[in-house]
Amino acid sequence: MVDKNDAAFRELEDEMRRERFAALWHQYGIYAILLAAAVVVGVAGSQLWQTWSQSRAETTGTEYETAVALAHAGKTEEAIAAFGAISTNGPKGFATLASISEASAYLKQNRRAEAFAIFDRLAEDRSTDPLLSNLARLQAASLRLGDADFTEMENRLKPLLGDGNAWRFRASELLATAALTSGKLDEARALLTPLIADPNLSRGASERIDRLMSGIAAAELGGTRSVQATPGPAAKTAETPAENDKNAETPASAP
Repeated sequence: MVDKNDAAFRELEDEMRRERFAALWHQYGIYAILLAAAVVVGVAGSQLWQTWSQSRAETTGTEYETAVALAHAGKTEEAIAAFGAISTNGPKGFATLASISEASAYLKQNRRAEAFAIFDRLAEDRSTDPLLSNLARLQAASLRLGDADFTEMENRLKPLLGDGNAWRFRASELLATAALTSGKLDEARALLTPLIADPNLSRGASERIDRLMSGIAAAELGGTRSVQATPGPAAKTAETPAENDKNAETPASAP
């Protein structure tokens, strides 16, 4: 008798669980379906996004190569337009490279204001890759040399002077030039002296620093506290940011 009662109770409990589950499914089942669908769509969407992103990057890479070829061929206006289109519509990495190349193309035409505006924008854009952002900061500062006072140059270049910064040699050299032209000979010497013994200093940078140190000595002997500004080491016109003089240091040379 007990077994029959137990069986009846279990059957009743099972029935109640089924009814409760049915009620819950009736109330919430649609959300489970939507959740499952969302997972499927999310996975498929992620795969489609990766495929589209790769395709877009490949297309933009081809467009960038075409723009570089135009710049090398001397078709600067066409190159500027091509770089500008990529900087506006391309993926972030290519957009940054295109912006730097666009600014360099402007410099080829001696359109310093347009170039400076681009470099200055990239320097302040926190979403820009730090290496490229710092390069833009250096270039913007170089374009201000001779017009900006020492305080402005110091504010622009000080973030680049750290030991681990890839552009520290050029930044120190440029700031020392600004100090020298402002008659701040002690500051100029203090910036240059640590670089002389640095084993990572390139031959080209070493030669430029020697000239600056000679300028400091000449200014002291001549009784003058300032000399005329010369173009900054970063103010070079180039079709692409990768171009540089043979003797200049590169980010790879920095620790």
